[in-house]
This record gives sequence, structure tokens and C-alpha cells, in this order.
Amino acid sequence: MSDMNQAMVEKYRSSFLKEVEANVEEGHWVKMCMQCGVCSGSCPLGPHWEHPPQEIFMMIRAGKREDVLSSSSMWMCTSCYNCIARCPRGLPITHIMHGLATYAKRLGLQPKNQPTAKFSQLFWNNLTKTGRVNELKLGLALYFMNGIGPGIKTALKMQDVGLGMLKTGRLNPLEILGGHSIKDKSGLQKMLKKAFEIEEAQIKDYKG
Repeated sequence: MSDMNQAMVEKYRSSFLKEVEANVEEGHWVKMCMQCGVCSGSCPLGPHWEHPPQEIFMMIRAGKREDVLSSSSMWMCTSCYNCIARCPRGLPITHIMHGLATYAKRLGLQPKNQPTAKFSQLFWNNLTKTGRVNELKLGLALYFMNGIGPGIKTALKMQDVGLGMLKTGRLNPLEILGGHSIKDKSGLQKMLKKAFEIEEAQIKDYKG
């Protein structure tokens, strides 16, 4: 191999692909994509993606870092797993999509006002307070995540569902006071703090 070709290979290997391999769940599989398009054809939301999965993988290998990490595409994944079931090479596409979304968020590059990103953050905030999901608080947070006006409209629209859940014991109003929690909440917080420290150490070389 000539020196020029070797330099091109090294540049390719040290590009955004290498960053994805190091920081994104299952990211090392990206280089295995053969661009057949089966994943995009299998996705129920495929026509609505800014960039379908195989295009995201191609952009990663082309080094289009900002275009990928600021894309809304990864946030469109609903974890139906059709892509994984049908990929001829068995790529964990769903995991990679969620991993890219998580990495973009950690770098502060995720698209603004993305509904699924808002939901993910609300769910995370709800879960990490007590170690268990408080469904009533989460539901209320979702209703009002876009403001008081839209929240009231949504609540009124869903009032029959709420009353039905209340009558059948599927909704406990007392959960607004706290609800269930795990025994060792302080241990959970320490574990999460350590995880954040590890993540920050891993991505510090890629910020900016």
C-alpha cells in the first residue's frame, strides 16, 4: 500500500466513524452496513425520517459529524425492531439509533423542540428521583410539556380515559404525593453520578 493510500486509510479510521465506535452503543457495527435499504423499507416511520438508517450510517462513514448528530432521524425510532429482524447482516440498528440520540444529547447537539427528546428527558427525570416511574406525575408532565394551554386541552380530551382508569383502580391520585420508591435511593443517585462522571471522561476529547 502506498504512503498516500495509507494516509487516506488512517484519516478514514480517525474520522467520525471512530468516534461513533468509541462512544455509541453498538457503534462498531456501522461499518458493516452494506447500504441495501432493507431497514428503511421495514420502518413504519421510514417516509418521515430526515435521513433513513442506512443513510445515517453512510454519513457517519463520510465524516458528516454535525449533520448526523443534529439530525432528528435518531429521535424518530420507536423500537419496533423491524430493522433488526430483517437486516441481512444482523446489525443492531435500533440500538445504534438510540445510542446516537443519547450521544448527541450528551454533546448538546440534539435538535431543539424534538417531542421524543422531551419525552425521554421527562421519563428520565421521573424515574431517577425514586428509582420507579410515577405514572401520574409522568402523565401530567407530558400533558403540560408544551405549556399550560395545550396541557389543559389535552387533559380535557383525556378526561374520560382518566375517569375510567380511576374507577378501575388503575390510577391512584395519592401518587401525586410521592408514590412508590426503591429502598436505596441514595445508592441509586451515587451510581448515576458515577456513570455521568465516566461518560464525561469518555467524551471530553470530542466536545467542540
